[in-house]
Amino acid sequence: MSHQDLVLPTPERFSAFPYDPPYSIQTDLMKHVYSSIEQRHVTIVESPTGTGKTLSLLCSSLSWLTDERERARKGQQGVQSAGPAWVSAQAAQIRQRELEAQDREYEERLAKARQAEARLRALANARVTKRQRAPARTTQVPDGQNEEVYLPDREMDETEDNISPAVRELMAKLNKTVSNHERVDAQEPTCAKVYYASRTHSQLTQVIPELQKLKFSHVSYTQAHDPSQGQGSGNVVSSIPHSSSGGQTKKRILEVDEEDYIETDRRQWRTVSLGSRRQLCINEDVRSKPGDLDEKCRELRDGQGERRCPHLPPQEDQVRLIDLRDQILASPKDIEDLAIAGKNAQTCPYYGSRRAIPQAELVTLPYNLLLQKTSREALGIDLSNQIVIIDEAHNLIPTLLSLSSVRVTSHTLSTSLNQVTTYHEKFRTRLSPLHSLHLKRLINYMEAIQRVMDDWKATRSEAGSTTEARTQVFTISNFMEKLGRKAVGINLLEIEAYLKKSKIARKISGYAETVSGEEELPPLSHLSPSNVISDSVSKKPATRGTPPLHAIEALMVGLVGAREDGRVILSVVGDGTHPEELEIKYQLLNPSTTFREVVDSARSVILAGGTMSPISDVIAQLFPWLPSERLSTFSCGHIVPRSHVQTLCVTKGPAGSLLEFKYAQQTDQRLLNELGQLILNLCSVVPGGIVVFFPSYSSLNLAQKAWNTTQHMVKFGAKKTVFLEPHASSGVESTLREYADASTDVSDKRTGAILFAVIGGKLSEGLNFSDELARAVIVIGLPFANKNSPELQERMRYANEVEKRLGNKRHPGAKDAASELYENMCMSAVNQSIGRAIRHRMDWASLILVDRRYSSASIQNKLPAWIKDDIAVCDGFGQTMKHLGQFYRERKQSGSLVATGLK
Repeated sequence: MSHQDLVLPTPERFSAFPYDPPYSIQTDLMKHVYSSIEQRHVTIVESPTGTGKTLSLLCSSLSWLTDERERARKGQQGVQSAGPAWVSAQAAQIRQRELEAQDREYEERLAKARQAEARLRALANARVTKRQRAPARTTQVPDGQNEEVYLPDREMDETEDNISPAVRELMAKLNKTVSNHERVDAQEPTCAKVYYASRTHSQLTQVIPELQKLKFSHVSYTQAHDPSQGQGSGNVVSSIPHSSSGGQTKKRILEVDEEDYIETDRRQWRTVSLGSRRQLCINEDVRSKPGDLDEKCRELRDGQGERRCPHLPPQEDQVRLIDLRDQILASPKDIEDLAIAGKNAQTCPYYGSRRAIPQAELVTLPYNLLLQKTSREALGIDLSNQIVIIDEAHNLIPTLLSLSSVRVTSHTLSTSLNQVTTYHEKFRTRLSPLHSLHLKRLINYMEAIQRVMDDWKATRSEAGSTTEARTQVFTISNFMEKLGRKAVGINLLEIEAYLKKSKIARKISGYAETVSGEEELPPLSHLSPSNVISDSVSKKPATRGTPPLHAIEALMVGLVGAREDGRVILSVVGDGTHPEELEIKYQLLNPSTTFREVVDSARSVILAGGTMSPISDVIAQLFPWLPSERLSTFSCGHIVPRSHVQTLCVTKGPAGSLLEFKYAQQTDQRLLNELGQLILNLCSVVPGGIVVFFPSYSSLNLAQKAWNTTQHMVKFGAKKTVFLEPHASSGVESTLREYADASTDVSDKRTGAILFAVIGGKLSEGLNFSDELARAVIVIGLPFANKNSPELQERMRYANEVEKRLGNKRHPGAKDAASELYENMCMSAVNQSIGRAIRHRMDWASLILVDRRYSSASIQNKLPAWIKDDIAVCDGFGQTMKHLGQFYRERKQSGSLVATGLK
């Protein structure tokens, strides 16, 4: 009997959840996620911030992982052997002992790793550190010598050698044997795991603390284990608890020294946090120098002897890396903890974390490492039959489109063409025919692109400065035709595979930067290749940057990808502060193209977010191909009482003017004056902090300018301290800190603060405006995107094409796919801004939507369920003030009653 024949029933309760009892919506969410994983579903989960979403996702997915482990164990033990029943029973017992022995050995190894880590931490705290050898030196070629380092690796030339296939096969076997030294524990199998992804590392830092709250009991196989106790909604308890040496307690305490110990009565999930080199590099010499850290790391990784990073063990000695891997898996660590562990062990945590992936049970990682195929391959991530959780998934669609889009400026193209041409001229007598052929094809292709861009510029320069004159969109086939027959005949996949395998882009860029020092290469059109770079080598140290050829490579990948789903956009870019130049951009129109690889590989994919509405848009854009029986959704209400949230649609201002903030009205002084008076009246009613979101930076700037003239800004300041979203990201932290202090300040006749921000700006998502920081969130207008944008026009046109291709029929009066897309993009941004308030169960606030268009059913249906069900449309401003006054009086009275009860 296969273990897959044993169906896991969805638990009624999750005993590993740290709070007993959980809220009903938390239980419902955990049951939905558990069953979705078991049934191999793709599911979209909407759970408002403050409902314990992260904790519920971890508890349910890891509970399934625990139960799946027991199911697999039972399946392995239940394999029927030929012969009598007693033979099968004995075989099952033998298999059970073997499995327990494997678990015991692994458990003991991780226990030793925890001890080793604690010793290293103690040494670091005592300032006893191992003396480092001299820092590795980056490659630098003095006085024109050793130019061989810039030649391609010999392994690419093997097809050129006169070696028989039989001999080559034998050499491959020998190389494979040698490469086994790189993987000391390669025989250890991978395990089922959860990949937990979010948009930023700051969001991922919340995962480990939530994980450590879960009450999964430690499972010890040091003595006989009773598999009958296996399933328990994730809370698997050892049949014989491991006691201390004195037998006084059931809690397992691993003593390290008199003061440093680790409690392991709870299960220590094997967890690894994946980060970038910039976050995890511990080579201070590399970090202190300017340039691209990724490229410097790759250079030191491939170096030998003193040219190799001292923190990265050589290929023939991977014991240090394996030890660090075990320390990483021994106890959950976030990115900061991981970097500290690497420093203490003097071993690279970036590569140590990569080695930990196969044996990890939980992997946390940012979006880009999960969604990009090249990143997954580089990290060795195999999603086959694994669980994928994508948190903050409201950002998923724009992230997929952004990761698949490529921009190449005329300067980057020219620089890359110069570098490749110069390199080929310099080394052509020493390059093999294979390398020379590929480089010539690459040069021809870049020359064809440059010619198309130059021709387009010449024809557009006389057309004026309109958007249409500065931008043109091509289908992939149309653009390829413009490149000419010679370029079209080039196999781009072959060129891309060559660049990837040979890594020659770094060789080319390294040579160019070394010989030119800090000087830029002049345009190829002005100088011949022989004059671009002299044969003598400069003594200036090279500053490694990202090879420009990487951008050309990414562009080629796009051009040979999903041709129907992509466009090429030529445009003139630049502003008054920078000279104008041409840009070629590959734009992916269909986000499901790349995401389908993840969905097809994984066992289950869970998209989770506080505000996923409108969910229909997520389904339409990401899963148009997915059978409905494999797709499920879950949307829960908020944990706060309904009396704690008030949602108002304000259609008229204090003077009775109809409020509609379209793009054409953003300079209407009468309307801006009405809005200023509206906000001033709200400042008199709303206690604490008010956050006001405008649809764009331009609308906020125009309103601020008008209010400076009408003295509304001064009037705001008399009631509340006024703050504006900072222009630079560096000012966000200080602005928020000052705003938080002012929101609770009621001195000097002021009652809190007011913060003006922008939807989709620096303050519209990922920030927590709880309690007094946001007793009201005001959203001005609807943030519709610019319909004149060529990229948006193509996305809308493509949406209608797909709808027609799929044969979808619209209901009478329903919008077409393009209009739905346009409206959904707007409402998704609105929902994120609304979600900044109401952050926990006892929080309360008013959500005020200022625009008559919010009264339409189509707009309200795209709001989160916990908001739209109780929205009140105010036909007059007097009605608005009445609703607000009543709400805040009730909250004040309720707060007084609570305070009295506490006394």
